[in-house]
This record gives sequence, structure tokens and C-alpha cells, in this order.
Amino acid sequence: MLGLFRQARLGKLNVFLLLVFIIFQMGGTLLLPTLTANIINYGVVMEDMDYVFSTGALMIGVAVLTGLFSILSTWYGTEVATRFAKNTRKRLFDHTQKLSYQDYKKFSTSSLITRATNDIEQLQNTLAMCFDMLVPVPFVVIIGMMLAFSRDGYMALIVFVSSFLMVAVFAIVAKRVLPIFSKVQLGLDKVNDTVKQYITGIRVVRAFNRTKLETERMDESFSSYAKLNIKINRVFAVIMPLITLFFSICSVAIVWFGGHRIQTGDMQIGDITAIIEYSMNILMYLVMGVFAVVMLPRAIVCAQRVKEVLEHRPEIKDGKASVRNGSKLCLEFKNVGFRYHDAENPVLHNINFTCEEGTTTAIIGGTGSGKSTIARMIPRLLDATSGQILLNGVNIKELSQEEERRHIGFVPQKAFLFSGTIADNLRHGNENATLRDMKRAAIVAQADDFINEMPDKYEHIVAQGGRNLSGGQRQRVSIARMLVKEPDVYVFDDSFSALDFKTDAALRMALKGVTQNAIVINIAQRISTIRDCDQIIVLDEGKIVGKGKHEQLMQDCDVYREIAFSQLSEEELKG
Repeated sequence: MLGLFRQARLGKLNVFLLLVFIIFQMGGTLLLPTLTANIINYGVVMEDMDYVFSTGALMIGVAVLTGLFSILSTWYGTEVATRFAKNTRKRLFDHTQKLSYQDYKKFSTSSLITRATNDIEQLQNTLAMCFDMLVPVPFVVIIGMMLAFSRDGYMALIVFVSSFLMVAVFAIVAKRVLPIFSKVQLGLDKVNDTVKQYITGIRVVRAFNRTKLETERMDESFSSYAKLNIKINRVFAVIMPLITLFFSICSVAIVWFGGHRIQTGDMQIGDITAIIEYSMNILMYLVMGVFAVVMLPRAIVCAQRVKEVLEHRPEIKDGKASVRNGSKLCLEFKNVGFRYHDAENPVLHNINFTCEEGTTTAIIGGTGSGKSTIARMIPRLLDATSGQILLNGVNIKELSQEEERRHIGFVPQKAFLFSGTIADNLRHGNENATLRDMKRAAIVAQADDFINEMPDKYEHIVAQGGRNLSGGQRQRVSIARMLVKEPDVYVFDDSFSALDFKTDAALRMALKGVTQNAIVINIAQRISTIRDCDQIIVLDEGKIVGKGKHEQLMQDCDVYREIAFSQLSEEELKG
């Protein structure tokens, strides 16, 4: 946890001023009982009213300054804790941007959201609490004990024993709470995951009339999380009476034994007042310190969860090479294989093909044949586990991800749009794109017509994920977003599946005019849309079983022929 604080750049000046104000605040807090004892011993008992008034005025000044230092210490404590949360969230977010598709499977989306929000918030609150409650404890206890012993050693022993017993009891309580806090954060992950699944899959749940079953699942996760919190609250419910008991016993003991010592002349009446105040301050700050310590286990668990993500080394590492410019554009797969971490068998075996500038390559095959895996490997969303993928003769693993993706345009199988306007989404391809650039890309993507029919046209608001657009509209906007980028390599991962045949044909015809000097790779399901491609690659169980043009594959490739017979009519087969 300390490592997170050191790396959060909290600001040395802010931390220094915070500690200074805490020391001055505690100094004033401990000075007031001394002044109170002096007023009684040397003012009231001696009937010296001048001393009473002068010391009383000094006490007022000390109280005002102590209050001011308290405000400043709280201010800077909040400042430091908030800065810690902001900087840690930024580090966590920046680090998650480097994680690969495989890395995201290790940390679920709901867990990453919990770590970036609730876990860091718990750390922020604990840090602020430590500044207010834990940091002053050593100062108050040590100086307070020294002042108490300077007044009367026997009475100070009562304070010391009470403090020791209270800390011992609360240490046992904290030890019991630690494993529960660990389960609480895991329980919160489960709650977030269950709610996320229910909300995102609400249509499926209702369509299959499974609302009752899903509600029961949610109730189960909610109940489990509630039971964990109830256990913690029961522990805290025991702590409050214990605190009151310790305070009461200590006060009664001081007054009881102090009265006997005053009666025998071993102690002045003002000293007992000072010792009572010292004991109350010591016990009060010990209690606050214990509360902070009790919260530390949960903060430690949260810190470990955040640290786990920050220390996770991304699977995909950046190189330092650059793409060779000036030469004819070429993308080559050489003996490429890929296996998912949790899979027994490879997804791809010995994949070899070459795509050259100005050509269109289609990849087709049955479900699970590895088509989308190849598409994800080109922009390095996945890294090949064997073999090489070369861009202009350079292994893409030797390039930085930013450098490599600058040349790649990728439209995923499931179109995703961000909340904002249509123009905002199109500018994800090129932040400097003008309205003319966006309109030109939208025309090619067959999106301009439906965009112009909207009241605000390119400023039309898009809901998160593009939920207020149809599937075909989302796909066309996603394609336009990639066209705005004007990349060297266009990768379409089954990006035309939601389009009707007429729109599909018009889009492909328009694409030919803007991709003449680029490489186009099209992952497809329909043979009718790829039969004119320069190269068609047929996959079956992760292996290339056919490569060539439509006519050649119809003669030489059984898998391609089976797909063609299942999709095309007799006239289309003859054509």
C-alpha cells in the first residue's frame, strides 16, 4: 500500500505542511490541560485573579490557534487524499489501455470498474482518515504520557494500563475483521457483475421469461454481500460499548485514586484535572487511531487489488522499429499460430498468406475456424504465439502499438459507438477531420443518407454503445469512422453482416474507389460478397484448406464448395 502512495505524486510541500499543521494542532491540544491545571493550582487555590485572567486569555488564544491548525490540517489532508485518488485512477486507467484482449479476460470488466472506483475511493477515505486519526496518535500518546508522568507517576500508570488494554482488545477485533473485508470487495465485484449481466441482457431475459430466475440470482448476490457487511457492523457494534467502558473506568479510577493522593498531600487538585484531560485525549486519539487501523485491512485489500492491475505486465509489448516507408505496401503471415491461454489446443496452425497493395483478401470459414482471431492479430489486439506477421517486411512485434496501429484501420465484428455525437465518433478515426472529410467517408459507408435524415444530422446525439441506432446504422458509422482515418490496411471483421444485400453491394463498390492504394482484408460469411476478391483464404479448424480466386476454389476446395452450395442458387453458381 505504501508503494501506491509513493508513486501517486502527492506533492511534497502539501505533505510537509500537513504534518506541520498536525503537530501544531496536537501541541495546542496538549497545552490546554497544562494551562487548566496551572489556573487551578496557582490561580484559584492561591486566589490570584490576575493569574487566572492572564492564563485564561492565553488559553483562549491557544484554543483559537488550535482550531485554525485543525482546519488547515483537515484541508491539506483532504487535498492530499483527493490528489492520491486522482493520480492513482489516472495511472490505473492509463495502464488498462495497455492491456491486451487476453489481459482483459483475466480481469473482468466489472472487477476493473470496481477497482477504479470503489477500491480507490476506499483508499482515499482511509488516507484522509489516517491523517485525521492515525498520524496524531504517536505524538499525542508519547507527549501526553510524558506530561501525565511529570504530574504524577502513579496516576499516569492508570492511563498507561487503560491504553494498553484498549489497544490489545482492538487488535484482536482488527485481526477478526481483516478476512471479512477481503470477502466484501470480492462480493462487490460479484454484485457489479450480476447487475451488469442482467441489465445488458435484459432483452434476452424477458424474451425467455427468465426474469424470476435472474431476480433470484441477483437477490442471492445482494444477500451474500449484505451478510458480510452485517458481520462487520456487528463487530463495530461491540466496539462502541467497549470504548465507553474504557473511558468510564479510566475516569473513575483517576478520580478515586487521585482523591486519596490529594487528601494525603501527594498531589495538587489541578494535577488531577490535567491528568483526566490527558487521559481523555490519549484514549480519544487511541480510539480514533484504532478505528483507522480497523479500516486499514479493507484499504490493504483494496490496495492489493489496485496494485495487482498496475503490476500486471501487459502481454503485448512495444518495440522500437518503424514501418519502412517508400516500398510497396505488403502484409505477410509467415507460419503464424495462436493459442489462447486457457485453451488446450491452438486456434490457428501454420497460417501463411501475403496481401499486397491494391488487393482485396477475403477470409471465409465455418464458425470457430479462427477468422476473427486473424483479424484481431493484425492490429495486435492479440499477439501470435508462433510465427511472424510482417508489415512491409518488419515484424509487427518489433513496432510500437501506436506506430503499427497508425497504419491499420479495424472495424470489429460487433460495432460499438461511444456516447456523444456522430461527428465525435467519426473523429475517433482522425481528430482533425473536417465535416467535409466525415461526409465523404459517410457517403462511401452508405451512412450519409440516414445521418442527414436526423434532426441534428452529424451532431445527432449517440447513446452509449449506439443503442439509439439500429445494428446496420451502427455498422455503417463504424465503417465511416475507419474510412475517416484513411489507413494503409483496412480490416473488416465480418463488418457487413447487419447490412442488406443492396446496401452491402453499394458499400463494396464505393470502397473500391478509396482503397486502390491500400490493403483490404475482409472477414466474411457470405460468398456472394467476396467472389470478386483478388484472393480468398478458406479456413477450417484453424488451418488454411484453400487459397485462390472463387473459380479456382470451386474446383479445388471441398470446404469452399460446401459453403457455396449452402448459400448460392444454381444460377449464382453458374454465374
